[in-house]
Amino acid sequence: MPKMRAVQVSRPGGPLEMIEQEIPEPGYGSVRIKVQACGICHSDTLTKEGGLPGLQYPRVPGHEVVGVVDAVGSGVARWTVGQRVGVGWHGGNCGYCDACRRGDFFACQTAKHITGITSDGGYADYMIARAEALAVVPEELSAVEAAPLMCAGITTFNALRNSGARPGDLVAVLGLGGLGHLGVQFAVKMGFKTVGIARGKDKEALARKLGAGYYIDSQAADPAAELRRMGGAQVVLATVTNGDAMSAVLGGLAVNGTLMVIGAAGSLEASPLLLLSGRRKIAGWYSGTSIDSQDTLLFSVLSGVRSMNEVFPLDRVNEAYERMLSGKARFRVVLTTGN
Repeated sequence: MPKMRAVQVSRPGGPLEMIEQEIPEPGYGSVRIKVQACGICHSDTLTKEGGLPGLQYPRVPGHEVVGVVDAVGSGVARWTVGQRVGVGWHGGNCGYCDACRRGDFFACQTAKHITGITSDGGYADYMIARAEALAVVPEELSAVEAAPLMCAGITTFNALRNSGARPGDLVAVLGLGGLGHLGVQFAVKMGFKTVGIARGKDKEALARKLGAGYYIDSQAADPAAELRRMGGAQVVLATVTNGDAMSAVLGGLAVNGTLMVIGAAGSLEASPLLLLSGRRKIAGWYSGTSIDSQDTLLFSVLSGVRSMNEVFPLDRVNEAYERMLSGKARFRVVLTTGN
């Protein structure tokens, strides 16, 4: 039988191990993808470290996948061999349970295909994906360019377009890392008056390069006070993983403003009086479905939004993963297979 490379975690907290195994065959409703690129996301730590209850091992991580349909299982009508596709975190749902009926697909109790979490992901030469999890990848994007958009891109894009902000509104992006550098670009291209917020004067050049019209150094000034001076932010997109940093910008929200949290911070503090007096709110957003992924890819092509990536071959996965984990990557880390 033909063999392929895959990088698996055999137990919670275990190492990333390169193995050789048989190339899988797609079952009913699924396709096989010849993986070309897969982003390394901080959420992959959930698989590697066992951060969710009930996970089964061994497991291949990776939910920012781009490749080519290589084989099609029975019951698949839309997809054909040779199509360029992407797969994100949302790896399939039943379509019948209460969670699916209310659109909360990640809470679907019968879905067993959360890519890289409950089904094997893209740290491999090939992977199996449910047909409903696939998004068409435009020819204008390379596999490396498209891969980070399947999670980091869709999360920032989807959060902003569902935030209630309208073109011309003041929108601030807290943090200019792997999520934030995409958030600034999307905010600018959506027509928002965009503010970048980060620690240090040295980040200003990056914020301006990404298109932000304003920059706040949170080490040199009170970001909430600076936002109030500008009239208050309709939305602050919080991409950092620091609860204190999130709390520090709450006072900069305008009346009816929203702190949109997409960074997984431990906790944050909020003054009830601040929320009550201005009808302000704190909301969260995660990823999205395959249609949202497709929207993200198309918007990125039309507007010129691109992820800034560091690229590693699959056999250097441990070095790449540590680069992501250290926070030193500029700005996303992407594995390539050579397929």
